[in-house]
Amino acid sequence: MEKRSVGLRIVRFKTFAIGTRYWRPGDDYEAAIVKAVRRIARDKDVVVISEKAISIAIGNIIDESRFSPGLMAHVITRIWIRTLWGLLLGRVCHLSLGLTRRLRTFPVREGSRHKEAALRVAGFLHALKPTSENGIDVTNLPYAFVSLPLSNPAEIAERIRTRIRDDLRMDVVVLISDTDKTYSWRGFHFSPRSQALKGIRTGGGFLTYVVGRAFKLRPRSTPLALVGSNASVETALLLAELAHRARGYGAGRTAWDMAERFGTKIDSVSWEMLDGISHYPIVVVRRIDHIRL
Repeated sequence: MEKRSVGLRIVRFKTFAIGTRYWRPGDDYEAAIVKAVRRIARDKDVVVISEKAISIAIGNIIDESRFSPGLMAHVITRIWIRTLWGLLLGRVCHLSLGLTRRLRTFPVREGSRHKEAALRVAGFLHALKPTSENGIDVTNLPYAFVSLPLSNPAEIAERIRTRIRDDLRMDVVVLISDTDKTYSWRGFHFSPRSQALKGIRTGGGFLTYVVGRAFKLRPRSTPLALVGSNASVETALLLAELAHRARGYGAGRTAWDMAERFGTKIDSVSWEMLDGISHYPIVVVRRIDHIRL
């Protein structure tokens, strides 16, 4: 149960993380969402859905094993990630010791392919980030597959809301979010991603990431689309972060964690392995108000 003070009113939120089977490419994720929220959601609840889960279901993924890394990808992997991030920038950005150790041993073969994909899909400034380049995600995917950011999150959110309304006769708010962080300083919010909810400044990739991390600005999961509500950006950020905390990390927080969990190489996790893990792509957030006495 999360509490926030608003004027003379204490606002409480209750979250319900809903487990589903792993969504594979081609799955009817809209039907899966309707089935999952049927017995839990109520009118005015917020249904928060993982961008990555939707991307996988619609086949918005690429196989990095098919990329042949160029010189720039090799330079970024060997010098920028392993040396600069592993020894200097990791400390400047207050990365955990575990992550900086892993960056110092960033795999050259798989890492170069990944950075080549990031250069082509996200661009140079995003490829300089140590992880999650403009929404490219390697966790909870098999082999060398990675998910890409959605190009039309608002349209997808509206379709999901309409499907829930038509099938369940229920009026809910739908939020699509990503675990990539938005950083906040007072009322100013910015994200390294090139796409986020209106009201969040976007872009900058590596540069924006360093500023947010180095100055220890408040990090929260990034809302990408919000339909059915005119809530403020601050509220959307709160909802996205509540859902992230309730959802957990599936097979692992990082690709390294995922590989360790299954006792295999970083590019050898299979679809079947992921099928055996509990996944929570949907979180229902319910607001409860109480007058402060």
